[in-house]
Amino acid sequence: MTTLKELLAQKEALDREIEQTKKEERSAAIQKVRELMSEYGLTDADLKGRGTPKAASRSGTKVAAKYRNASTGETWSGRGLQPKWLKAALATGRKLSDFAV
Repeated sequence: MTTLKELLAQKEALDREIEQTKKEERSAAIQKVRELMSEYGLTDADLKGRGTPKAASRSGTKVAAKYRNASTGETWSGRGLQPKWLKAALATGRKLSDFAV
């Protein structure tokens, strides 16, 4: 029958072997990923999902202005609520097309 001391020594040896195997397999996996990235021309941004068109559409990029207040230089993209300056101008009888960029 094996003693507790022998079993603990075996456990310690197995733990060291497990850690060594983890390190080796992790290194091999990293190398394989690097090779695939190189082969397909991928970047870190591609892996994080920032290189896809779907992700780019959610990135909060600014939209070009469609309407401009000539006197103040204020702009509006045509998205969302109309700004106060545009509402006030439209209330006085001006047309939206008057402010088109």
